Formats: sequence, C-alpha cells, structure tokens
Amino acid sequence: MAASYRRRAMDGPATFSLFVRALPPDRGFLVACGLEDCVRYLEGLAVGDDDLEAFAAVGLDAATVDSLAGLRFSGEVWAVPEGRIVYADEPLLEVTAPIAEAQLAETALLNQLTFQTAVASKAARCRLAAGEAGLVDFAFRRTHGVEAAMAVARATAIVGFSATSNVAAAQRFGLRASGTMAHSYVEAFTSEVEAFRAFATDNPESATLLVDTYDVARGVQAAIEVILELGLGEQAAIRIDSGDLGTLAVEARKLLDGAGLTSTRIFASGALDEFAIAELCRAGAPIDAFGVGTKMGTSEDAPSLESVYKLVAYDGRPVMKLSAGKATAPGAKQIFRGPDGDVVGLREEPTPAGSEPVLEPVMRDGVRLSAPEPLERIRSRFDADLVALPEEARRLRGPISRSVHLSTAATNLAKSVQSHLARRRETV
Repeated sequence: MAASYRRRAMDGPATFSLFVRALPPDRGFLVACGLEDCVRYLEGLAVGDDDLEAFAAVGLDAATVDSLAGLRFSGEVWAVPEGRIVYADEPLLEVTAPIAEAQLAETALLNQLTFQTAVASKAARCRLAAGEAGLVDFAFRRTHGVEAAMAVARATAIVGFSATSNVAAAQRFGLRASGTMAHSYVEAFTSEVEAFRAFATDNPESATLLVDTYDVARGVQAAIEVILELGLGEQAAIRIDSGDLGTLAVEARKLLDGAGLTSTRIFASGALDEFAIAELCRAGAPIDAFGVGTKMGTSEDAPSLESVYKLVAYDGRPVMKLSAGKATAPGAKQIFRGPDGDVVGLREEPTPAGSEPVLEPVMRDGVRLSAPEPLERIRSRFDADLVALPEEARRLRGPISRSVHLSTAATNLAKSVQSHLARRRETV
C-alpha cells in the first residue's frame, strides 16, 4: 500500500486513529501502555539502502522499490500518556503523516500498544485485588519472548508492582530486582536446613526461603531454625508456591509467630491472578506479598484486545468506514474527561468546562517532543486515575465501564460524511 500511494504521488496528510473497539469480558477499564516503544519505533522508521536491497531480493519490482526510497516518518502523533486509564472507542494514539508513512506504521503500533495495554490492565486488576499487599512480577519464564518479558516488567511497575524477577528489566528501567530460590536449589542439598542456611548466608538482606518442596509445616520449621540461627527475622521471608495457599499461610503464620518471628513475611506464588488474589485477601490470608506470573504476563483470560488502526481523514477530507458492527467516526479526535464521563470530540473543539483533554502531542515533524518519562511520573499518573476510577468500573466481576459518547460536533460530522457516502453510492 505504501509503495502504491507513493507511485501515485498520494502524499497528502492522513490521520489514523488507534483504539479498542470493545473491552474484554470482566474489564471495566484499560491502562494505556506502550507509547514509549511506539515513539522510539517511529523515530527510526525509515527506508535505507539496505532495505531497498532486501525488497528487491524478495521479488518486489523495480518501480515499487524505487517508490519507497527515502521514506521516513515525518509526521505528528497525539496520544494518551502512559499510565492513564481509558475505555473502549477512545483513541489511544492518532498519527497524522503523509499517507504512506502513516500506513506503514500500522502493524508495529498495534503490536506495541495492544500487548502492553492488555498486560498493564491485567496487572492493574491484580493491584486492585491485592490491597495493601505487595506484588512482584514473576512472569519472565512464561511470557511470549524475552522482549515481551521486558515490556511486562515495565508495565507492572507502572501500575504499582514493587519489583520484578527479571534482572535485566530491573537494570534497564531502574526497578527493584527480587527473587527467591527454586525447588531445585532445595533438592540439590541433603536437607532443607542446609539449603536454607546456605541461601540465607549468601543473601542475608533478602532471604526468602521456599518451604513447600516437601512438606510445608516441616519446611517452615526448617526456615525458622535458620532465621533464628542467623538473626534474620525482619529481613527474612518464607515463600509458599503450591497447595491451599490460604490455609497454609495461616498455619505458617502461627508457626512463625510462635517462634517470635512476627516480622518474618509470608510470600505466596503459584498460578495467581486477580481473582485468586482477591479470594485470598477476602478470606484474610496472612500473606504479605504475591508473586504473579503466567496469568498476568500473558493476560491469560484476555490475551489480546480488539484494537484497530483506522483512517479517519485524508488530505483534508474526513473519511469513515460503514461496515456492519465496525463503523468508525471521522476526523482527528480528542478525549474530554469530565465528572460525568468521557466525551470523544474533534481535535479542534474547545475543551468543555469542567473537563480536561486526555490526548497530548508527543511527536511533530517526525521528532519526539520530550525525553522519555521517568516511570515514577507515569506511576503517579496511574495512581491518580485509579483513585478517580468509579467503583463499578473497578469490580473484578461484572464491571460497568465509564460512559463514553461522541460530542455533538463529532456526531454531526459522522452524519455528514455518512450522508455524503450514501449520495455517492447512489450515483454509481
């Protein structure tokens, strides 16, 4: 498509809007995430000599190859800042650029925003379920590739996870790395006490001892022996990774308290998601922190979003799609957030009284407008939106999303374009 546009000198500005058509089941909101990777991609989107050689090598004809020479992203981007809460039919990002450039960016932008927003939204639900308990990203082993694991670690940090087991991600993003031991470590020693003593001696500031390799009660007793021996009560923790986590945590807490280790924490992991965490917290399980892996890192119950990237204007002309169930609204957009809900309006509309615009300019002339944001700032933005999130949208089961509707101006534009398209079809 890009080559075809350029061969025909179709270089008018095109605006594409990227949004999610409908929320997955049991989702009352989404958390915008992935914009930084999108901006980085667009900064580097250019066709060089090596690319032209590669196009020729896969059989593209000379005219097509020549038409793509010199292409680079030179457009502008408006987007929802990372960490903000959004809803269905609200643009996460809008690109305006010569149509070949904007069209070429579609796949990569959808790839980054869809995955990272899905994961950040799942992780945010875990945070809602956990209350005051800590959360650690344990997803690295089960994510769909190393790059995905890095994105998951960053997304979880944005929504309030306190640490990640992904050491490379911790280094890249300035996060706290946190890990324990594996069952294989315990099995490699002749006894649990010996394994725990070795691990705690080597890691006195963060000795989390895995107690369910053989028998939890005996594992806790072995942990108690080592923690007392080394005087690590406040620094140490035990981890339970299998079985009835709630019941086992209660029993472990009694044993620890009985030994005077009231400050020793209990860490739980193993097939956890927001529903399991909520049930454990509702039952009053004495768990101080949760390691959340597979179900969060793959957003298991909603592994993708119905995200789309649709042309809404070309060369000064608003356009729309009329397909059944997939109609789009024409024109460049803005989200106006007010106390009564969100309004999706036209970019040039004035902000209604009492509302705030959500989309912000992030690139112009193919250049980013500001340096990458610190994660702390993004996390603060998410925290503020989470506080303001209506209770019915926060529910883990049967949530009700916040209302979103088109402004009068956006509605009128859609009606006008639809009427124009109807008249045009009648003359064909």
